[in-house]
Amino acid sequence: MDLPEVVTREEWLAARKELLAREKELTRLRDQLNADRRRLPMVKVEKDYRFEGADGPVGLVDLFEGNRQLIVYHFMFAPDWPEGCPSCAATADEISDGLLDHLHSRDTTLAFVSRAPLAKIEAYQARKGWRLPWYSSYGSEFNYDFHVTLDDSVTPIEYNYRTPSEHVTAGSAYYISGRQPMEEHGHSAFLRVGHTVYHTYSMYARATETLGGSYYYLDITAMGRQEEWEEPKGRSAEPRTASPDFAS
Repeated sequence: MDLPEVVTREEWLAARKELLAREKELTRLRDQLNADRRRLPMVKVEKDYRFEGADGPVGLVDLFEGNRQLIVYHFMFAPDWPEGCPSCAATADEISDGLLDHLHSRDTTLAFVSRAPLAKIEAYQARKGWRLPWYSSYGSEFNYDFHVTLDDSVTPIEYNYRTPSEHVTAGSAYYISGRQPMEEHGHSAFLRVGHTVYHTYSMYARATETLGGSYYYLDITAMGRQEEWEEPKGRSAEPRTASPDFAS
């Protein structure tokens, strides 16, 4: 096994401080990127997407649960699969009640959406012991329109904003190779203004690895963390006062 080099405490501290400078630069770059993400324009959702939830048929606006923001995790679970994707299941395992509560405190709901019928989803969810809102988009165009179910007989294939030919050029054709329809994963963020829903952001593939705690989930939304230091200003009626240590 190739282990790290053994050095003196002084040598370790010098190397650690050098790395710390790079870590701080990455944090500042991430803050800038998040601000630019919040500056993205948004698109009105025109279709009346229908889902099946624990309380019956619902529309996209109902998934917000009264909050202004919605993050949808596109959980890979096809109608004919016996259970959901193992990698998506690993993500679900890490979502706690506390995370959901923290998002709700910032006017944001996290929900799962899959193509599998609701009965199959609920049985799988009960077996896993997950407590989070999960809806079936079975029979809806939702998954196809947000490019997480790939079937060129329904809509031209696109994943992570690349066409099949672009994936071949980029060396990422493995994302779109296989028997159709294919399921992929991702996250989509939406903003509600009254009863009107807008699509603000979607991320796919390895980009989803950047999510973890509630702050990182909020970073992919149009309103962000809703703290005073964030740019652009005016995204929250009551911005919080927490701020990062820019001076250090």
